[in-house]
Amino acid sequence: MSKYKISKTEDEWRNELSEEQFRILRKKGTERPHTGTYNLHFEKGIYTCAACNQKLFESDSKFDAHCGWPSFDKSIKGTVEYVLDKTHGMLRTEIVCSNCGGHLGHVFNDGPTETGTRYCVNSLSIDFEKDGQ
Repeated sequence: MSKYKISKTEDEWRNELSEEQFRILRKKGTERPHTGTYNLHFEKGIYTCAACNQKLFESDSKFDAHCGWPSFDKSIKGTVEYVLDKTHGMLRTEIVCSNCGGHLGHVFNDGPTETGTRYCVNSLSIDFEKDGQ
């Protein structure tokens, strides 16, 4: 039994997501830097989870961190969960969608804005809803 509202089998996720989205969202992969659709995307709207469509980040929290991945200085309250990640010989904080458990990326305390936080997110983990849609 999953702790998430949206709970699907691996086969169900595999059928709904592209191969790369499945690798990132369900297997905790990472896309190559500077390749994602939303890295340098700055339209007004809401970024949602690509797996379940939960709203995650408002466009006014997005900034260019020059790291190669979409970066945000805060999430919409209650939409992101934080998980200790000890993989690859590092100690990091993974961020996952609180609705489906999809891997979004990691959060760091090196952000340049007043929050001091940088949510480093894979473009393939998110979609975008333009204001007025």
